[in-house]
Amino acid sequence: QVQLVESGGGLVQPGGSLGLSCTASGSTFSLVAMAWYRQSPGKQRELVANIWSDGTTNYRDDVKGRFSITGDNVKHTVHLQMNNLKPEDTAVYYCNALWSTGGGSGVDYWGQGTQVIVSA
Repeated sequence: QVQLVESGGGLVQPGGSLGLSCTASGSTFSLVAMAWYRQSPGKQRELVANIWSDGTTNYRDDVKGRFSITGDNVKHTVHLQMNNLKPEDTAVYYCNALWSTGGGSGVDYWGQGTQVIVSA
């Protein structure tokens, strides 16, 4: 059974830093990408950053230059380093892993979510 275990998060003051980590396990398929999403009350879940198996990364515009995503395709881990945090970064952050099932198809799994609160 696939599991995504997240760690990190918590309360930080504006301008501070936090790191989120996630480890995926239990799949026999090839890992294609891992990502972090976030969701704040009343808003849809949104992609924060992702990293593909070839190392390509993508970020939403409002975190560029502040957040950095790294991953280990062998250990199936992903880390999101968040610097210069702002109150608007407050949300529940979710890890996502996309696996290839072959023939151009894939399946993704979600972590349980970890709360990030940016407040003075």
